[in-house]
Amino acid sequence: MTDGTHSERKLRRYETILESVDDAVYAVRPDGTIAYVNDRYAEMKGVPREELIDTQIYDWVTEETAAKAQRVRREVAEGEREAGAVEYEFLTADGDRFPVEMRFTRVTNDEGEELDRVGAIRDIREQRRRENALREKNERLDEFASIVSHDLRNPLTVASGRLDLAREECDSEHLDAVARAHDRMETLIEDLLTLARDGEGVEAFERVDLAALVAECWEGVDTGGATLEVETDQIIQADRSRLKQLFENLVRNAVDHAGDGVTIAVGDLGESGSDDGNTGSDDTGSDDADSATRRGFYVADDGPGIPPSDRDRIFENGYSTVSEGTGFGLSIVERVADAHGWTVRVTDAAGGGARFEFAGVDVLDRPS
Repeated sequence: MTDGTHSERKLRRYETILESVDDAVYAVRPDGTIAYVNDRYAEMKGVPREELIDTQIYDWVTEETAAKAQRVRREVAEGEREAGAVEYEFLTADGDRFPVEMRFTRVTNDEGEELDRVGAIRDIREQRRRENALREKNERLDEFASIVSHDLRNPLTVASGRLDLAREECDSEHLDAVARAHDRMETLIEDLLTLARDGEGVEAFERVDLAALVAECWEGVDTGGATLEVETDQIIQADRSRLKQLFENLVRNAVDHAGDGVTIAVGDLGESGSDDGNTGSDDTGSDDADSATRRGFYVADDGPGIPPSDRDRIFENGYSTVSEGTGFGLSIVERVADAHGWTVRVTDAAGGGARFEFAGVDVLDRPS
């Protein structure tokens, strides 16, 4: 095989690769003339490839785009950045425009002289549509949260005040029912605000002492005669505020379903994802992590447990098996886990109750 044949095959291979990518690819000579474009570039521009070759690249873009690209090019040439990246409105031959992201770099010889400038252009219309849809969704959620917080809370506050006045005038079991309804409405409002305002993301990670946080959450929830057993000394990386929501909702869920005499245990998951206290039967949840090496923690109770037939639905918004439940508590739990990148599943606890396992948790070393 001659060197020429080898070079031709190598060049043909590279061209095949460039033609198979979804991005528009181009090469420009130092004088600004186009040396190469792939089919995707010609398709986006709406011009046959042969009409683009050897023409000036800046003849095909707006003056604003040309100025922006030339500025970034100078920064690359002067070593202020390793490669160029710029977002702009791509101009087609028909005058249409749409958003793209362009990345380019210089090809130089051994003396550092520019031989060519090569780049790739990505159509980001779909990305922009998703971003706009997300922004509109967040705006609607903010509006909804404002309505829930103000327009619902204000009349509830008035109703609670009137209830106190009514109790001063008479003693009736009907007023106790009204008070319970007010408490349920307040819980619903809190859960709805949590779902609306927290979204999917995590604000900031920090070192969290799991046992200390669990104890803090226990003090903040009406647990009645329930008992807490903490068997962990883990330090994990998490958003403290959102992790607090997770534990508080799990505690409320256990008390609501098992009664205020329930025992709730918090402990470590071993490397295999279980420990001697777990039966390991009928595992279900938002992710199947049976075969994965997992580190994390569990929250278990000795209540009646969750029937296998219900486990596929327990994380759905509004799903509850008790009349007093809002149906949002476990949905919040799953959202918090997802926001951290954890997996959560529910299985049987050793005593037949429910056990929630959280895997994929970043467990940190304790200070020496």
